[in-house]
Amino acid sequence: MIPSASLVPENDPTVLFTTAGMHPLVPYLLGENHPEGQRLVNIQLCIRTDDIEEVGDNVHLTFFEMMGNWSLGDPASPDGVGEGGYWKEDAIKWSFEFLTNELGIKKENLAVSCFAGDDDASRDDESAEIWKLLGVPESRIAYLGKEDNWWGPAGEMGPCGPDTEMFVWVGEGEAPEKFNGSQDKGWVEIWNDVFVEYNKQINNEKLKIKNKEPEYAFTELKQKNVDTGVGFERLLAYLNSTDDIYKTEVFVPLIKKLEEVSGQKYKENQKEFRIIADHIKASTFILAEKIAPSNKLQGYILRRLIRRAITKSIGLGIKKNFCKDLVKPVFGIYQDVYSQLNENRDFILAELDKEEKKFRKNIGSVKWDFDKVTGEILFDLYQSHGVPIEVSLEEIQSRDIDLESGAEDSFKKLLKQHQEKSRTASAGMFKGGLADDSKTTTKMHTATHLLLAALREVLGDHVIQRGSNITSERIRFDFSHDQKMTEDEIKKVEQIVNEKIKQDLPIECEEMPLEQAKKSGAMGIFNDKYGSKVKVYSAGDFSRELCGGPHVKSTGEIGHFKITKEESSSSGVRRIKATLG
Repeated sequence: MIPSASLVPENDPTVLFTTAGMHPLVPYLLGENHPEGQRLVNIQLCIRTDDIEEVGDNVHLTFFEMMGNWSLGDPASPDGVGEGGYWKEDAIKWSFEFLTNELGIKKENLAVSCFAGDDDASRDDESAEIWKLLGVPESRIAYLGKEDNWWGPAGEMGPCGPDTEMFVWVGEGEAPEKFNGSQDKGWVEIWNDVFVEYNKQINNEKLKIKNKEPEYAFTELKQKNVDTGVGFERLLAYLNSTDDIYKTEVFVPLIKKLEEVSGQKYKENQKEFRIIADHIKASTFILAEKIAPSNKLQGYILRRLIRRAITKSIGLGIKKNFCKDLVKPVFGIYQDVYSQLNENRDFILAELDKEEKKFRKNIGSVKWDFDKVTGEILFDLYQSHGVPIEVSLEEIQSRDIDLESGAEDSFKKLLKQHQEKSRTASAGMFKGGLADDSKTTTKMHTATHLLLAALREVLGDHVIQRGSNITSERIRFDFSHDQKMTEDEIKKVEQIVNEKIKQDLPIECEEMPLEQAKKSGAMGIFNDKYGSKVKVYSAGDFSRELCGGPHVKSTGEIGHFKITKEESSSSGVRRIKATLG
């Protein structure tokens, strides 16, 4: 059993949040040895915003817990790597056994889907045959394409592969004989076995051609992996004999508190209640990572969630600040499981309250003195003042302001253009990263170990890592320090790192119990994110850190290290940007 990793990925700068259980395990799916072995299990905290418009139905969430188990390396691998792992037959049999024997789900209420195949990978008949041997009729097996039956990579590039998904019947009456896929009403996906045997990589030669979209290639990994995913909330709903996740014990306290705050009773399937409960819970866990609302990166997503929840609260008639009250049930549900909630309680409450006051002030500061409102005005209210279109339309109606015909459609067109620009900028910002385990990113990752040790030598032992983001072009490294570094300090840090590179120090890896790693002086934030056994990487006697890898064999492989910028990241946190040349 391994603990949940951070919601902010350590090994993949191509995405903002951990979106699945496989995400923190990318280095081990690529071939790194995991200190806990090849068979792992955990419950991983996840944030997904791709389906944010779907939140409020019976099954979609922004924040959720993903139950999972993994096989890191199949014994049938050609090179023999991965002795002790398992592959399709065992994964499918064990999934079926757990669902039917342990949870008591009738076989007659199950259906499955398998990958239909395409130019990148062949049709998964092997999985389908295993299901048939377990008694699943052919009419209940659907072959679907990549959109439905292919998982990963978690970011832009990395490990991925076909999957087989399990669905349970929650509709009225008996389950139909024929299953056509996830769009069949009455069926809910409850389990997913991903067979991670491919690595999606950018074809770098194509990237050399200007103004061309990157093309991707799918190559076989050196080892076969199994990644099992089970949505805890969906499973909990089914075991509670409901198809509604908001009727389970991880949401009912929030719904009741919202009834108290709003003075209204929750109605069946009321989306406003559901969206507010989901968004405030997601915001609480993002804040627990010490991320504050902002207009950039994770902070922007957080701000969007909080403001969307407040917008929905206005629709419920809530005129006073309520976020601090609603977050308290989240502490009650999870505080005995996730220590970061208690550790950062004051920060969470303060930032929520500050953001709510700011947003309500923004809305209140708008001068509604328009003769006629156009789509451009609606978009300006949204973009400049943070006022959602729902609030603007309500204000326009209540003030009897004329709304130009087609204004809403014009707003949607402008919003879509804005979102496309944001996505393009984001893709450029986050392309590359450790998910591709390339030589360049591996060198840069190793360089961050030297950088941290040098910072501690120059600035003091109070310096700890607060985050890193590595692309193929640069290193971005955040660390605790409450003052701007001087030019002399920057030069000294840069000099020390390059001295250690020149010394060609060997990079050695040791696996040891967590307590032994603490006593050995290894750097790391010793909280619940680590398991009982860890990997410690050392660069000679200079640097010693807990890390999953990958790393170069010696510091001489890194090349010349150059700090390009030192700036503030947030309160008490500084940021260094650097390159290798």
